[in-house]
Amino acid sequence: FPDEGSPFLNDKIQGGIFIMTVVAERIAKLRALMAEKGIDAYVVPTADFHQSEYVGEHFKARKYITGFSGSYGTAVITQTDGGLWTDGRYFFQAENELKGSGIRLMKMFVGDTPSVTEYLADALPEGGTVGFDGRVLSMGEGQEYEEALSVKNIQIHYSEDLIDIIWEDRPSLSTKP
Repeated sequence: FPDEGSPFLNDKIQGGIFIMTVVAERIAKLRALMAEKGIDAYVVPTADFHQSEYVGEHFKARKYITGFSGSYGTAVITQTDGGLWTDGRYFFQAENELKGSGIRLMKMFVGDTPSVTEYLADALPEGGTVGFDGRVLSMGEGQEYEEALSVKNIQIHYSEDLIDIIWEDRPSLSTKP
């Protein structure tokens, strides 16, 4: 069993009482903050300010909020759902690491799995709001979101890193080039 300090504890039952995983608690905090700020869905990619796939500890926000430690993936959290989009390299790993988190594995490029933007366009209400840290998405990705979501007048809130607000012991930015 992982140490108590591990952020990726599996669900356990003690005396019939369900104890949430640390990841599920983090998701609950994020959802409360989203509700406070009027955000219907929050997107957490695997990227840094330069859209790198392999990122430093400070930028492992997707790992922090889902428990998935693979190098590639995007999480989407709504008030009632959560998904992790990743490719075939990580399906087995993601299924294991997401257990008990409330996050569903969304297998990219398999069958009728929607893309992140297709999912958001379907899941969000007319005039809803999607949020993300705009510093970690490329301009092209931002434009893709805008185009896909404008059909339902969905607003984009990209000026705030909500994960930073809830991640109390977040590693600092690297001082190395």
